[in-house]
Amino acid sequence: MKKKNALSAEDKALFREMTSGARRLSHDTVVHRPPRNLRREIPEKRLLQEQTDASHYFSDEFQPLLASEGPVRYVRPDVSHFEQKKLRRGDYAPDLFLDLHGLTQKQAKQELGALIAACRREHIYCACVMHGHGKNILKQQTPLWLAQHPHVMAFHQAPKLYGGDAALLILIEVEEWLPPAHL
Repeated sequence: MKKKNALSAEDKALFREMTSGARRLSHDTVVHRPPRNLRREIPEKRLLQEQTDASHYFSDEFQPLLASEGPVRYVRPDVSHFEQKKLRRGDYAPDLFLDLHGLTQKQAKQELGALIAACRREHIYCACVMHGHGKNILKQQTPLWLAQHPHVMAFHQAPKLYGGDAALLILIEVEEWLPPAHL
């Protein structure tokens, strides 16, 4: 089907008259890519070592003091309680999600360690850990493990949007990012 001309001859003439002094714009958009030395590939051996190092903090025998009433929550002593309130309200949006459904406790510990290492490496401040309901084993153990890790600043039961009582939002302490020195 052909389009019918919706403009009359008068309208076309008026348009040409109004745009007679206009000139074409040239497309001059430049896309800047980061320098190659900023994009670094991390060897697989190093990633496995980070995962192992991060998961050695998790003990099944240590019982940190967590709130027994209300939703699952924790704040490291040197962190403001306001951070926990922001987590509860959903002010932080997680950049990484970890789903622990179907994993054993050993696998879950390794994955938590890998998540914390990845957050620190990628400078990600907030992550979501979905432990699910199931038999309540991971639901009970995950907060105990997270409270033991020195880089976990706080966590709180996730808002409904991110999984409700089947998930936790965690704040990770990330290192200050310093760009590599250019020689």
